[in-house]
Amino acid sequence: MKSEENTYKPITVKLALRLAAPHTWAASVCPALFGSFYCWRKHLPLPLWKGFTLLFACIFLQSAVNTLNDYFDYVKGADTDMDHVEISDATLVYNNIDPENARWLGLAYLFIGAVTGLGACLGSGWLPVLFGLIGAMVIVLYSGGPLPLSYLPLGEIISGFVMGGMIPLGIGLCADGALHKDILLFSLPLILGIALIMMSNNGCDREKDLAAGRKTLPVCIGRHKTLVFYRLIFLLWLILVMVFTSLLAGSLIGLVCFGLLIIFAGKPVKDQLLYGLKAEERIRIMKGINLCNIRINGIYILSLIMTLLLEVCHG
Repeated sequence: MKSEENTYKPITVKLALRLAAPHTWAASVCPALFGSFYCWRKHLPLPLWKGFTLLFACIFLQSAVNTLNDYFDYVKGADTDMDHVEISDATLVYNNIDPENARWLGLAYLFIGAVTGLGACLGSGWLPVLFGLIGAMVIVLYSGGPLPLSYLPLGEIISGFVMGGMIPLGIGLCADGALHKDILLFSLPLILGIALIMMSNNGCDREKDLAAGRKTLPVCIGRHKTLVFYRLIFLLWLILVMVFTSLLAGSLIGLVCFGLLIIFAGKPVKDQLLYGLKAEERIRIMKGINLCNIRINGIYILSLIMTLLLEVCHG
């Protein structure tokens, strides 16, 4: 008779990529792109190679978050095939993979991301390295440990700040070693968009988390207040994108981006605001909030690109 461990499937390239969850990478790609283009917009000395290297590092670090989160949720019994999740979002549930191999894969993603990020920090002082160490610690504590950060009412704030705020701030540090606090201010749309991803997930999982004794924000404040808070943050996100776009790129580009928001983000935003954050809506909600992040924050980043192109055209 075969032992249980011999019945596990090997982690193929396809399954490794599925654990990395590319459909969620907008939460790291958008802040990384924003950080680089913001530096170039402000004429900070960020070499092109550093921008791309840091983008590469952020993708691997998010892959580590996704893989380790799947691992910890699976071994704790938090993820099951009854939780209204897609196959691509619950790889360990729907594929017979040794969870220990998934853990090692997550640590490998973390190692590659950390080494790549540290390589881009060389010559920029100790602050970027400190930021990187804090980020790596948060990745491990986010889903692991006796009291994971994702199980607390602070999960939305922590994920939004670390990914949406610290990534652009860290890229600014890699440019010249200085702490550019203005980057953090203009990163608020990224922070809010990513926080809403976490709130979407926790809102849909409220009943499951309540039964499991988790203290997420929706569990603590209830479904009605969660919905009110969710919609207010969404509207603030849109307002800040429009205001900051005009401040960074000028009123003309701001007006163009406002039109783009209506055309490309209008329907996804409307759909998202009508959801009740119920478990049976989970798949549509998670797809929708990822799409909103790509389109809303993507247009915000596009405003910086348009400004840079205009500068080039005008010499």
